[in-house]
Amino acid sequence: MIGPDTAGIAEKLGAAADTATAIPQLAAETGLDVDAAYAVQTALVKRRLDRGERLVGLKMGLTSKAKMAQVGVDEVIWGRLTDVMRVPDGGAVDVGDFIHPRVEPEVAFLLDRLPDPGEPVGSFTRAVRAVAPAIELIDSRYANFTFSLPDVIADNTSAAAFVVGPWSPVPDGLDNLGVLLEIDGRVAQVGSTAAILGDPRRALDEGLRLAGRHGVRLRKGWVFLAGAATAAVPLRPGAHVRATVEKLGSASLKALS
Repeated sequence: MIGPDTAGIAEKLGAAADTATAIPQLAAETGLDVDAAYAVQTALVKRRLDRGERLVGLKMGLTSKAKMAQVGVDEVIWGRLTDVMRVPDGGAVDVGDFIHPRVEPEVAFLLDRLPDPGEPVGSFTRAVRAVAPAIELIDSRYANFTFSLPDVIADNTSAAAFVVGPWSPVPDGLDNLGVLLEIDGRVAQVGSTAAILGDPRRALDEGLRLAGRHGVRLRKGWVFLAGAATAAVPLRPGAHVRATVEKLGSASLKALS
């Protein structure tokens, strides 16, 4: 039996991102399952690397019940980050470069060394150099921001852009820090880092396990986005976005009109 055309699916998704044009879901039509979807993701990211981008980290997706409910899927997933996706703290993005961008507050880790799979949380600070507040800009390439689990995995978990705030030493606890997402100075979402698998540090364990299953190993110096602490909010032209995480500070982003 011939499997899905991973290269062809990756090309469709890549073209959709390049032209900011939504496309229909692909999994049902092409027979994508989760493993094949990760193969598409690999081909999709390779397409970016072939034109000069560099891998700079990994991201987790659907690590909170709010996000699972918002998009209608129920399994933690992971994707890849490239240098072109990174926006400086306080920097700007053009919403016209995206289809239907949304923003969400996150916690970012800076890896000091490669953690061992299943490494106890107690030794976490020996593997992580620093932690920071972050914003992820997600942008599904599918029409109406609607997709199945294989669809979103193939689409590199809706990765589009990210901002990392100031790095700081890892505090004693990360499991129940208050999180605010503000748009134009008004509170849009309130949450807690407990929404990220109960503790953002667990997201790193999950990322190691899940990515390792597909032959991907995290590298020293990479950024790791642990997942959203709240539901995502649409990014409108002209908006000023700020994500604040208790003890860690804030990260900000501006949307060009």
